[in-house]
Amino acid sequence: MARGFPVLAITGPRQSGKTTLARLAFPELPYVNLEDPDTRGLALADPRRFLQRHAAGAVFDEVQRAPALMSYLLGVADAAPAMGRFVLTGSQQFGLMDGIGQSLAGRVGLLTLLPLSQPELAAAGGTTTLEQRLWHGGYPALHAEHRQPEPAHWFAAYVATYVERDVRQLLNVGNLRTFQRFLAMCAARSGQLLNLNSLAGDCGISQPTARQWLTVLQASHLVALVPPYHRNFGKRLVKAPKLYFLDTGLLCHLLRMASAEDLQVHAARGAVFETWVVSETLKHRYNLGLAPDLYFWRDNHGLEVDLVFEHAGQLHGVECKSGTTYVDEWLEPARRFCRVVGADAAAPVLMYGGEDSFERADHHVQGWRDLGAPV
Repeated sequence: MARGFPVLAITGPRQSGKTTLARLAFPELPYVNLEDPDTRGLALADPRRFLQRHAAGAVFDEVQRAPALMSYLLGVADAAPAMGRFVLTGSQQFGLMDGIGQSLAGRVGLLTLLPLSQPELAAAGGTTTLEQRLWHGGYPALHAEHRQPEPAHWFAAYVATYVERDVRQLLNVGNLRTFQRFLAMCAARSGQLLNLNSLAGDCGISQPTARQWLTVLQASHLVALVPPYHRNFGKRLVKAPKLYFLDTGLLCHLLRMASAEDLQVHAARGAVFETWVVSETLKHRYNLGLAPDLYFWRDNHGLEVDLVFEHAGQLHGVECKSGTTYVDEWLEPARRFCRVVGADAAAPVLMYGGEDSFERADHHVQGWRDLGAPV
């Protein structure tokens, strides 16, 4: 990206490591934090002079805090179009994307950074059991060597900060407790079909309000919506999507799980595991610079394949099961999917909560530790 665009923009949820990544990847560029009131004041008061001070390039952190700067950045980038000269980061996608769309379209390489993936944590000698992995999630602060805060305390502070900062900036929420209840109700629906009427009713808000609030959660990279797969593209847009959180640690916190052991018997164990597989697949695609084109498949008899994606001209189906003992019948929906799709279907994959990975005649089986490894 840095070889092909004069400006890079890294977006993602708060605390996912955007600043650390930008500073490590571009150590030669000065770092400018626009969260700092004095720095932001200079940028807003005289953006031309501010950019002249950084004419050779810089990492501008939380650039959505000074949206006017991006209009002036266009002229600086065009005047001397060296590649990889400016790196922008932002946690609030609305502000960042608005500025890019209006001022820097075609000149910015867009990247999304989600929390740490399973292969990254495994390489660093991370958590040792599936339950610990799901309960801790992937936010770097919970895996740092120098300090590892209690997940319950860290996530409580994270939610409070998110509600206070991003929600107040983006939404006119009269009662923040109502929004916190909305967040918890979304967590209870992770891995399920989205029913906006039901969600709005349970939270005591209107459907348009629920839709608006959900859009903010998506823009903040806390949740993702996965549409159903259908060969008719229009039908993908009108059918109900499935809702997923993008970090299982945050999901477990919102579901009030006090420890990793709670996951062993919790009613939401299967949904949390499926959420993890979907979020890890999204991380894998983002980290390769691919579009996040993921789907699920469901027939009119209720058989469902949890995850479907297109690759190399074939449709790949992934079935998610949190059980630790392999059961062949788990693959029945995927076999039905392959029969419907025909020659375009690749051998399906079963992701399960066991340790072993192996091959069967018509499908692949992957243990949870191998999630992220090439199939």
